[in-house]
Amino acid sequence: MTIRIFVPIDAAAVACGAEEVAAAIAALATARRQPVEIVRNGSRGMLWLEPLVEVETPAGRIGYGPVSEEDVEGLFDAGFLEGGAHALRIGKPEEHPFLARQTRLTFARCGIIDPASYADYRAHGGYRGLERALALGPVEIIEEVKKSGLRGRGGAGFPTAIKWKTVADAKDDRKYIVCNADEGDSGTFADRMIMEGDPFQLIEGMTIAGLAVGATKGYVYTRSEYPHAIAAMEKAINSARAHGMLGVNIAGSHHSFDMEVRMGAGAYVCGEETALLDSLEGKRGVVRAKPPLPAHKGLFQKPTVINNVLSLVAIPHILADGAQKYADFGMGRSRGTMPIQIAGNVKHGGLFETAFGISLGELINDVGGGTASGRPVKAAQVGGPLGAYLPTWQFDLPFDYEAFAAKDALIGHGGIVVFDETADMAKMARFAMEFCSVESCGKCTPCRIGSTRGVEVIDRIIAGEQREKNLAILKDLCNTMKLGSLCALGGFTPYPVSSALNHFPEDFGDTPRRLEAAE
Repeated sequence: MTIRIFVPIDAAAVACGAEEVAAAIAALATARRQPVEIVRNGSRGMLWLEPLVEVETPAGRIGYGPVSEEDVEGLFDAGFLEGGAHALRIGKPEEHPFLARQTRLTFARCGIIDPASYADYRAHGGYRGLERALALGPVEIIEEVKKSGLRGRGGAGFPTAIKWKTVADAKDDRKYIVCNADEGDSGTFADRMIMEGDPFQLIEGMTIAGLAVGATKGYVYTRSEYPHAIAAMEKAINSARAHGMLGVNIAGSHHSFDMEVRMGAGAYVCGEETALLDSLEGKRGVVRAKPPLPAHKGLFQKPTVINNVLSLVAIPHILADGAQKYADFGMGRSRGTMPIQIAGNVKHGGLFETAFGISLGELINDVGGGTASGRPVKAAQVGGPLGAYLPTWQFDLPFDYEAFAAKDALIGHGGIVVFDETADMAKMARFAMEFCSVESCGKCTPCRIGSTRGVEVIDRIIAGEQREKNLAILKDLCNTMKLGSLCALGGFTPYPVSSALNHFPEDFGDTPRRLEAAE
């Protein structure tokens, strides 16, 4: 009997030796004349256990991890092909506390299916959303998205349905769907995991978006640093096209939609939607002034929907299971689930999908297990390099757009980076300004010049030079950047700077007063 063994092809697992593990399993199985089928699945998201090898048994899939090449012979000797006992055995992965307490919607298939298999995707509920969307029609699709309460899973959390309706109402001969997969925030990897572990889901979400607004072409704009994701997406697109789910008359309907992957050149500012559009058009990525909005004049000056990966992969679930089922999760205006990425100095880093409302402290201390170093947690940065540094006394903050905004903080793409007590927050504040100066497109003065001056001012504060005067200059500079920058790169840089000074003044020297948050 052929036994199926699952070894992740996810980049995180590959970085930890998954290719060598898969090769060792294949070689030893051949030597021992044991027929096996090695399936290269995505990651389940428990990254401290990668490579997580799973074996299909009559009792279900049994996991072992983290497995190294040197562990393979011992696993065979312990009877792991039958789910035998071994020091690396974790049992059924879905029963592991890290996974068992999650609410997995967008990541329900990730780590379970073969991401390259169209048949696997269909067998696990794939394309049910598209089938319902074809039956409903454009107006009803947008109404379902509106009822679900879905907001953009990044930036300010703009309601997805409003963006779609604006494009749907625009009159033009050509419209586009653009997926922003330029995942550049620190501590984020959810987009990559989906593209590598469940790429058909993104294809389905973009196809539904195309039906809703009348677009016939889609682009996935992603990073050059994501070669595994690009290969997985291109393979899935070709397969979807071969099965009639992309191209002319998709799924036997009268609708047409096709898509392709485009690779960026590593500019952080191209995560901003208008700079992304310039880059997609073959230009240097520079932020555009708004209006006009991309919904009116976007890619090639045509009406364009721009959503990120996590927004688009929520769409198939909303259409398949109904808007209300999705909206039943969450709190306030933050509905549904959020794939939260826990990283940095943390014991159990990984992907944790749950409904909005869970506290930051629960995520870091209970789910993440505290710091990997064993030292006390000092702060967490949420929302990427432009997110605020939150001290432990704010860890009761619920994961909710409005709750975070009330504290001058961001949820952004859902990335959390944890720091222990050894972190120097003055250096982190300086890094935020330096990062902005390096990544600025140069279009507007507050971002281009302000960030450079910010580095100089922080250096003077740390050195104790005219601290009161320089604190006042830094406060004014933060206000100018926040209110005067053309896009969020310059506009959000004051968040980490102000929060570091407000909450950790001791790291800046004997500061007599704290810098008030920019208003």
